[in-house]
Amino acid sequence: MNKYVLQAAALTMAAFSTTTARAQDHSHHHHMHGNASSGAQEHLHFGNVPASITGDHTHNKGDWMLSYRPMRMSMRGNRDGTNSLNPLDISGVVANTSGTGPTTMRIVPTEMTMDMHMLSAMYAPTDRLTLMVMGSYQRKTMDHITYAMANADQEIGRFTTQSNGWGDTKVAGLYQLTPNKPYSLVAKAGISLPTASLDEEATILNPMGALQRTRMPYAMQLGSGTYDIEPALTYTQDKGAYSWGAQYTSQIHLGLNAQGYTLGDKHVISGWGGYQINEMLGTTLRLSAEHEAQIDGRDDQIAGPVQTADPNNYGGKRAEIGLGFNLQPFKNTAQVIAMEVTLPVYQNLNGPQMERNYGLNVRYSYSF
Repeated sequence: MNKYVLQAAALTMAAFSTTTARAQDHSHHHHMHGNASSGAQEHLHFGNVPASITGDHTHNKGDWMLSYRPMRMSMRGNRDGTNSLNPLDISGVVANTSGTGPTTMRIVPTEMTMDMHMLSAMYAPTDRLTLMVMGSYQRKTMDHITYAMANADQEIGRFTTQSNGWGDTKVAGLYQLTPNKPYSLVAKAGISLPTASLDEEATILNPMGALQRTRMPYAMQLGSGTYDIEPALTYTQDKGAYSWGAQYTSQIHLGLNAQGYTLGDKHVISGWGGYQINEMLGTTLRLSAEHEAQIDGRDDQIAGPVQTADPNNYGGKRAEIGLGFNLQPFKNTAQVIAMEVTLPVYQNLNGPQMERNYGLNVRYSYSF
């Protein structure tokens, strides 16, 4: 899959570079919302932003926006710090995964895929304030190798676990701080509600060669189980065919969940540039840096000879590059289709844990 992702990235970069010479011949397209006769102040909706960015703009009083965002995150291979590991590097390592004593790792995850389908609605009760609600449905799969308990080099089988269901529900308010400026600065105050399941189970192949039903590790559960504060600040601006922006987001988990743990807080900084090729098509290039803390606490039902059962093997530092486009397929309508492919450029993980392979974000939005 990496081969095709890299080819798509190269094609996007080529489109970006070959059209730069025409920058002065095109004007950047904005969506203007509101009815001038009603007295509502019009402001710019900076539409050429990466598909993975949310909460970047507000709407005028009375406006709605509905969006559907499918996304995929692929993880393949393992890493400890900045060093990649093969399965035999991990098999036989001793770690405290049960909370009661040392456990020898004999089950090694090799690949994980997370697919998420997000549905959101935005409504503006005033010219500067926009309210947002978002729900999501997730499907996660993880492949494993099981090694014999008495021999770390002896593979006895492979198996796959899967979880699926509704995720946590997010509500937020977006406030336009600079309504009369040639740039936009939007503050977000959001909260994530613990509506997802935290007791997903699967059948595994244990190191004794037997099938066993057990609660899946933290990475395979569907939510945080806590109320989470999600503030953000987003800056966007453009000049002619060019646009640029930056965003800071965070997710801060409040207290322990019912299973006795708290996911690590996450902070992400992103910066991007965009180029509007014509009235219908724009391209984007984004860089992001992320820090995620380890899990605090432990679910007593999550245990076993696998790295994903250890709360210490979560979090770390990552940097990614994203290449994407925004398409407005129909003139005089507020429908936008966007896509972004992300690739890791740096990973320093609290390992051993799985490393990211690629990400794909798609967005369809309709404003009225």
